[in-house]
Amino acid sequence: MEKFTRLTAAACPLDVANLNTDQLLPARYLKWPRSAGLGKVLLQDLRIDSEGRERPDFPLNRPVWRGAKIIVGGRNFACGSSREAAVYALYDYGIRCVIAPSFGDIFFGNAVQNGLLTAVVDDAAVAEIIATLNGTPDMPITVDLEQQTVLCGNRSYRFAIDPACRLRLLNGWDDIALTESFRDKVVAFKKEDAGRRAWARPVLTK
Repeated sequence: MEKFTRLTAAACPLDVANLNTDQLLPARYLKWPRSAGLGKVLLQDLRIDSEGRERPDFPLNRPVWRGAKIIVGGRNFACGSSREAAVYALYDYGIRCVIAPSFGDIFFGNAVQNGLLTAVVDDAAVAEIIATLNGTPDMPITVDLEQQTVLCGNRSYRFAIDPACRLRLLNGWDDIALTESFRDKVVAFKKEDAGRRAWARPVLTK
C-alpha cells in the first residue's frame, strides 16, 4: 500500500450531503474487474448525461478540477452499501484524500485498507474550504497527515483520524504489515507464556 504523509494538490469541492456508494460507483459496474479501470466510471451517473456526454457543470468535469487528487465533500460521504469498489474507483481516478464532516462507517474502513485518507473536519471548516475553492478554483490544498492539518490559502484546519488508521497510512501498512509491526512483542509474549503455562502447549504425538 502506498504511504501517505503530505499531499499538495488540486482539490475539487463536491458539496453533496449523503453522497452514497452507488453514486460513487453505480451497481452495474461492480462486475467489472479492477483492471478494467474503475476510475473512468467514478460518479458516472452524475458526471455523464443519458446521452453519454459530460455534464459541463459537474465539478470534476471542470478543467481546473479534472485532475484533482483531493475531494472536499459533504456530511455522511459514501454512505450506503459496503462496496469496496467505490474506494477503488476513487483511488484509480487519482483521488488520494477525501475531506468531509463525516463518512459512511463501512466506506471509512475500506478507505484505509486501500491507502485513501479520509480526513474528518467539522461542518464550518468544510463550508469555508468549499467557499474558498469556489472563489479561487485553482488554489491547491495541502493535507499533512503527520500534523493532521489541512492548509487552504492562509487558513489551517485540524482534522481527526483514528490513531491506528493514521499509523497505517503513514507507513503504508495493510492488515498483515500492521500485525508484523508487533512481531517482537508477539515473540516475547510466546516465550514468556511458554514458561508460565507449559501445560497449555500441545503435546505432539507420532
